[in-house]
Amino acid sequence: MNETVKEWVDKAEADFATAKRELQVTDYPNYDAVCFHAQQGVEKLMKALLIHVGVMPPKTHRLLALDELLRPVCSDWTADKEDLQLLTRAAVDFRYPGETADFEEAKDVVDVSLRLREALLHLLGD
Repeated sequence: MNETVKEWVDKAEADFATAKRELQVTDYPNYDAVCFHAQQGVEKLMKALLIHVGVMPPKTHRLLALDELLRPVCSDWTADKEDLQLLTRAAVDFRYPGETADFEEAKDVVDVSLRLREALLHLLGD
């Protein structure tokens, strides 16, 4: 793993740590932030994998767009499109007034993100 890929992985791991930590907070939890950081962790690992296989990732937060780039260049990559849509929606929609995540939604988002994290780290050789 080159230094650029490692930096993306380190940033992703920080996002996962933040999401997991905030999910455990009992006083004034910010479940919207949990969702955002969980999505960010997956996004950064997907971009790390793209770089790892020689593709410069675009500046996008849409996980389905990253998925479309990964599938042709990484034959072992598979992800449920509904999971990717859930994460993208959770990261974007909950950041603005009108929608707020609750504990159950945040927990579901974290669970999905950690499942994808495991698959992505495996493909990166960790």
